[in-house]
Amino acid sequence: MTWLKQPATDTQITHGARLWLYVLAVVVMVLLVLPTLLVIPMSFSASQYLEFPPKQWSLRWYQNYFNSASWMQATGTSLKAGLMTAVLSTPLATMAAYGLHVSRLRHARWLTMLLLAPMVVPVILIGIGVFYAYVKLKLVNTMLGLVLAHSMLAVPVVMLVVGSALRTFDMDQERVARSLGASPLRAFMLVTLPQIKFSVVTGAVLAFLTSFDEIIVSLFVSGGDNSTLTRNMFNALRDQVDPTIAAISTLIVAVTSLLLVFTQFAGHKKDA
Repeated sequence: MTWLKQPATDTQITHGARLWLYVLAVVVMVLLVLPTLLVIPMSFSASQYLEFPPKQWSLRWYQNYFNSASWMQATGTSLKAGLMTAVLSTPLATMAAYGLHVSRLRHARWLTMLLLAPMVVPVILIGIGVFYAYVKLKLVNTMLGLVLAHSMLAVPVVMLVVGSALRTFDMDQERVARSLGASPLRAFMLVTLPQIKFSVVTGAVLAFLTSFDEIIVSLFVSGGDNSTLTRNMFNALRDQVDPTIAAISTLIVAVTSLLLVFTQFAGHKKDA
């Protein structure tokens, strides 16, 4: 137990003094993660209904998911929308973060707040506003409309990640490249981007997950052949308690966890 007497920070606060904080963090983590983990064994149940713990184990609900044309179509839609959202929102957010970082405009802070507004405004209000705009533009139930709506939600996330990286980047390196004759674009591509690429990749992964997991806006703007996986899951839970939802949720948790582990692994590899 000697580690309890060791300093936890530069201010010499010991781990023992912070023990209550560690216990609180563990309790909060358990309360947040436990409901998600309970879904995993429920997805392997042979019962017609959701039950925990399962009395019999089976892969029937995974087979039901992979053999369902409607579920596969919705999954394909979500994957395509997520990838297109990442491709669209990542460069836009990177340019916005860079422009605001180097800008000397008096109102740059207000522009930042405006671009981050989708993270603050309730998503239900965004969904209603996007729906009424899309009705006039005839973008409801289209892939283009879905990607644009999801990109609006993903851009603030990518901006925060890339902006954080830019604040720790020494801009003098780019200025030196420009003083040696490189154009602003070339200096950014050859000097700045290689050093913040991990943050850009992380932002792209988060943009994909923002789109893939989004449900509120999707309820308003997706449907028909362009219905997303989360929208179909919501409708299935509303109409009936289908254990297939537990199998899909388990797969989503697995994919999300793998992507986050990948970004962390890439970050540690970069630091090494």
